[in-house]
Amino acid sequence: MSESEARPTNFIRQIIDADLASGKHTSVHTRFPPEPNGYLHIGHAKSICLNFGIAQDYQGQCNLRFDDTNPEKEDIEYVESIKNDVNWLGFEWSGEICYSSNYFDKLYGFAIELINKGLAYVDELSPEQMREYRGTLTEPGKHSPYRDRSVEENLALFDKMKNGEVEEGKMCLRAKIDMASPFMVMRDPVIYRVRFATHHQTGDKWCIYPMYDFTHCISDALEGITHSICTLEFMDNRRLYDWVLDNITIDCQPRQYEFSRLNLEYTVMSKRKLNQLVTDNLVSGWDDPRMPTISGLRRRGFTSASIREFCKRIGVTKQDNTIEMGSLESCIRDDLNENAPRAMAVLDPVKVVIENFDGEAEILNVANHPNKPEMGTREVPFTRELYIEREDFREEANKKYKRLVLGKEVRLRGAYVIKAERIEKDEEGNITTIFCTYDNETLGQNPTDGRKVKGVIHWVSAEAGIPAEIRLYDRLFTVPNPGAADDFVSVINPESLTTKQGVVEPSLADAEAEKAFQFERMGYFCADSKDSSKEKLVFNRTVGLRDTWAKIGD
Repeated sequence: MSESEARPTNFIRQIIDADLASGKHTSVHTRFPPEPNGYLHIGHAKSICLNFGIAQDYQGQCNLRFDDTNPEKEDIEYVESIKNDVNWLGFEWSGEICYSSNYFDKLYGFAIELINKGLAYVDELSPEQMREYRGTLTEPGKHSPYRDRSVEENLALFDKMKNGEVEEGKMCLRAKIDMASPFMVMRDPVIYRVRFATHHQTGDKWCIYPMYDFTHCISDALEGITHSICTLEFMDNRRLYDWVLDNITIDCQPRQYEFSRLNLEYTVMSKRKLNQLVTDNLVSGWDDPRMPTISGLRRRGFTSASIREFCKRIGVTKQDNTIEMGSLESCIRDDLNENAPRAMAVLDPVKVVIENFDGEAEILNVANHPNKPEMGTREVPFTRELYIEREDFREEANKKYKRLVLGKEVRLRGAYVIKAERIEKDEEGNITTIFCTYDNETLGQNPTDGRKVKGVIHWVSAEAGIPAEIRLYDRLFTVPNPGAADDFVSVINPESLTTKQGVVEPSLADAEAEKAFQFERMGYFCADSKDSSKEKLVFNRTVGLRDTWAKIGD
């Protein structure tokens, strides 16, 4: 990671500074604890940058831990994708990868300890009855009729649960806390349930699985985490986090701190909704370039540096807010404007014939970056027949139009000045060919007779150019907050993907997947990591040259 990425400050870092100064801690140990039930999204990137960034800046440690307590929704595919995303973002975890399932034996032992202390009991209420007994935000809950079972009876029933002698949903283990608590999470939460499901790490060893809230705090303590950082929706859960650790025999007691999660306009961050997009085939997969997943953004052409910069710019606070899509796009645009080599591609081709050009193709040397000579040049063939963008020609136009007009001149990028002399149209009135002449004295210089040519357009040789599929991506939803819609699927943008059959210059024949280029005047693009090949080039538009989001909102 670049040393120029300045170290940020925020309220969590201020807490850490105070803890180190007071001697409460002598080192910092954080963790990033995803559940392996889906691919990571841009919101997780914020948490990754925060947790790993803190460990990096304070010369501490950061664990990658999979909180894998729900085998029905988890998959090894998600485990591998998460590992790849963390590495791609530029971070390395400390030591071996951790799994909460590594601690299942110890978690079971702590559950036994709570039962022996009279702080946990086996309940037989149905899920519906449990909801009814739980009460509301304004009314206290009621005690389960099974709440006062003896320690011996609870131990025996919990053993039956563990041995597979109890059906799913018939019994669970609950913490005995306070059914009148103003915090719903403290009203005798379930801490173990029966699930006959094969686990991706432990196989069929267990048929009881601990709940996330019970597991998470104990995993933190077992790993010696000093600062357990999570998002604001877990603020009330901190009471349960502390209660569990206060009531078991364990040496370390981490402290939980909450920050606001990332909300981004025109997308959803709910794993359930993202999963629905995938399973209902509304997108092509978790890595569809329209998805807010890290793998989707990567496939679209976002760089790890741009995502880290975005996370730095938005900061870490306790204030919930929604970030404009333009903020994310600004980060990648700034990165690629500086670092992406230039190339030419025509997305909607119309043919140009230069009638006074004879002979073989002329090889022109064109700069790869206008402001960085160290990036070198590339060879671009100039031929009698070319393609330009259809929108770059008009039969008539006012003086504000700086492109090719019938009877007038324009410069071809890195090449000559041409003049449109006449056109041919098909039966439907569409222009099929623009016949031009060129001034062979204008390569790299202005016309010698003082003519002023203001416009510059891009082009590709019709003979040497390579056909390519160009995918233009737009926002996935038509409204800024799709999660608030009655049915978020109903506000999917039908024009979120537009496909063009274009032509690219021959230097792009070997474009590496995810390597960014600025297609002159068209935006930033990269070769698709899944579908592009030498036989069929496919390019994804990462972002346009300018911010168009503000206009969309007007």
